[in-house]
Amino acid sequence: MEKITSFTIDHIKLEPGLYVSRKDKVGAETITTFDLRVTNPNEEPVMNTAEIHTIEHLAATYLRNDPAWKDRVIYFGPMGCRTGFYLLLAGDYESVDVVELVKACFEFVRDFRGEVPGASAKDCGNYLDMNLPMANYWGRRYAALLAGIDREHLIYHE
Repeated sequence: MEKITSFTIDHIKLEPGLYVSRKDKVGAETITTFDLRVTNPNEEPVMNTAEIHTIEHLAATYLRNDPAWKDRVIYFGPMGCRTGFYLLLAGDYESVDVVELVKACFEFVRDFRGEVPGASAKDCGNYLDMNLPMANYWGRRYAALLAGIDREHLIYHE
């Protein structure tokens, strides 16, 4: 079998950042997948499932309510390795096009207090697995990275 694209990225060299992971054609439309890499793979601890789950609820809610982007959001969810998230958008974009959107999203995660949207037995299949304080921490950390992001952390390097 061929190695899939995400397994061809050198995760030893990969640092936290915001990268275009792939672009796929669906009919005439392009779907751009972004790698929102929050932790340094294989170098620092991964995020736990409770905070990932909380970030997923908060970020998906934020993105699907953003007036300028909500109609282009296809998916937001965690990576299986727990080092970041994928954001899929309808359209042909580069990382620089979405830095402000993603930064605002993680500022929302950073600052959120109260009841997590969708965190009830009726709305979620694992609603007890949430950790808002740690989600706030990761939101703060990633928003700070994006606030000062440079080109080196917007493009994958071989």
